[in-house]
Amino acid sequence: MPKVMVDAARKAINHSIGAVGVGGDDLDNFKVGAYCDELKNQAAMTDLYNKSPVMSIAEQLIGEGKVMPVNGVQMAMRFPTVLDQVLPELRGHLDGLGNDLNGQAKGKYRRGFTAFGVIYLADVPDAYHGNFTVWPKTHRFFEDYFKTHGHQVLADGMPRPELPEPPVQVVGEAGDAVIAHHLMVHTGGPNASPDIRYAAIARLRHVDCEANGADVYTDMWREWEGVRGVMEKVVG
Repeated sequence: MPKVMVDAARKAINHSIGAVGVGGDDLDNFKVGAYCDELKNQAAMTDLYNKSPVMSIAEQLIGEGKVMPVNGVQMAMRFPTVLDQVLPELRGHLDGLGNDLNGQAKGKYRRGFTAFGVIYLADVPDAYHGNFTVWPKTHRFFEDYFKTHGHQVLADGMPRPELPEPPVQVVGEAGDAVIAHHLMVHTGGPNASPDIRYAAIARLRHVDCEANGADVYTDMWREWEGVRGVMEKVVG
């Protein structure tokens, strides 16, 4: 990711924190996202995806011309924890599950994107720096899980079976990006460092995402043309 784009995004975020503070259209439901709400559609943020190598990489995975332009980006800051606070256990989730606190009613769920992107806007050099955290192999695990139990179990909230591998806290430098499958269990880790963790998060959507809907819970590569092509060559 070009440094000039990363610096411009972080500058805009810092200005917003200092000059605007907590804001947004729905503070009761979106406490976590209450900073920098006015920036989410600005070019300094959406260009991080639409006019950077991230989009070309996403198209290599999902299909050329198959990724919709990003029109909104979440500015995700993880602020340092209270001094000497015991760090909480890492606990992951899948996106799109309503809990009455995230703008979606409890008992409702929606598979609204193909992959999520995370771009670090400052260095995250070690664990417990607010790292984007994933549970490896959970995309395949939950595809099988939903084939057995049905994706309708998501109406009861996040399933809590034993997962195949322990979590990995992703470290990286400013400008590094992650593209992860929508079925990957993930979370934002606790931040025991002295610095704010800055990230720009977007949901990447296949052009047929809406039409495919919940069927993709049990057909996880349907919207990943590039990945399917590689898998077919390996099998062949």
